[in-house]
Amino acid sequence: MTKRVFDVLLSLFLIVLFSPIYIMVSLLILVKMGNPILFRQKRPGLNEYIFGIYKFRTMTNTKDQNGELLPDEQRLLGVGKFIRSTSLDELPQIFNVLKGEMSFVGPRPLLIEYLPLYSKKQRLRHSVKPGITGWAQVNGRNAISWEKKFEYDVWYVENYSFMLDIKILWLTFLKVVKRSDVSSNSSVTMEKFKGSKNV
Repeated sequence: MTKRVFDVLLSLFLIVLFSPIYIMVSLLILVKMGNPILFRQKRPGLNEYIFGIYKFRTMTNTKDQNGELLPDEQRLLGVGKFIRSTSLDELPQIFNVLKGEMSFVGPRPLLIEYLPLYSKKQRLRHSVKPGITGWAQVNGRNAISWEKKFEYDVWYVENYSFMLDIKILWLTFLKVVKRSDVSSNSSVTMEKFKGSKNV
């Protein structure tokens, strides 16, 4: 079975299976935080092609007196923390998989602003489709450094196999159940990548 066929069949199955969860999470966000329910942001995918990634919104749009958004930790409240800790915010990305913009397994699609900061080797992460989960996510997720995360991404690209994908999906399931490695060690969200010191 090819990776794309697997992605399509699994995404169709999961969209039907999770439809009640989509409805419940959407209503929860609507009641607690209002519109919009989904967070959409442009990210680089395969060969750095730009696409719009979907997530359930986890932060409020609260701003200070100058009209600037408050820091992440002040906008990530109880509901958002729950949605993020259970990884429910990632569920809309199954539609990205169905559309062919993502795969279930692959390097996570990061911010466009990081593209000029990658080393030649780190850039290899874009030679495959980005994934909802990946080798870096099951080996530390947001609790490891950017350099280590990119090492795992490149290792995945160079060692891809269907059985490796199955292993990563199983390890991801265990991570979600345990709610582990959601935040970095020093921030409620992962600190921004500013380039590698040793490349």
